[in-house]
Amino acid sequence: MSADRRHAVALLLFDYVKSPSLRHLRDPHSVHKLARDILNAVDRAGSIWSKWEAEREEVAKAAAPCWIPTEDLLASLNNLPGPPLTRTDVEQRLRAIWEQPYTSYPNEDLKNGCLALYRSVKAQGTEMRAIIGMLQEHLEREDEKLRREQEERYRKLKEEERAKLEQRFLSGADCGWTPIDGSAALYCRRNGRTFRIVQGKDKRWTLFRIETIEDEGDLLGLYQGRSDANKALQTIAYANERR
Repeated sequence: MSADRRHAVALLLFDYVKSPSLRHLRDPHSVHKLARDILNAVDRAGSIWSKWEAEREEVAKAAAPCWIPTEDLLASLNNLPGPPLTRTDVEQRLRAIWEQPYTSYPNEDLKNGCLALYRSVKAQGTEMRAIIGMLQEHLEREDEKLRREQEERYRKLKEEERAKLEQRFLSGADCGWTPIDGSAALYCRRNGRTFRIVQGKDKRWTLFRIETIEDEGDLLGLYQGRSDANKALQTIAYANERR
């Protein structure tokens, strides 16, 4: 392997392990992207991007998600080895990077924050490679923040749905399975009839017909899975009542 190719791979690996996030380092998406970047770095002979030496390619890929103004990125790339680049060269290379598997276009929701941070550190005289590293760390933190916010919104939505379902059950209306006051057992009502289902230590589900949630209830069946109990309930709930 030539020194240039070895250097290109080393740059990619050093850049990858700089991530402060262990989740990011172990993420299959990130590992596949690194593998693809390494393959691109060590095999450039057939590349149609003839102006993109290894160092330029590494900077462009690092900068791709960071919302760096094109003119500023162009000026920085033209300071690296290789033929002069034009604005179109940079724009189209970035587009090709974004459209590769396991990558995506920059997150529009993070654009304003990235630009504000970029202008702030650039005004201090920070060089482009350091700015890119700082923006990558910023994006990792923001992505993690967005992920947590999405999870919290989803948790609240599920809790609201659960509370509505519980209230529907308590009001006497037909409804699907729901715990009551955090119970391990689940309750539902179909065709005006009330049922309880409980999972045992053997993972099987026991179905009861009850009148109130305090009732022991009448045993209706023991099922391997809850889906099996639901199929049986479709018949049981509408069967003629015993006199």
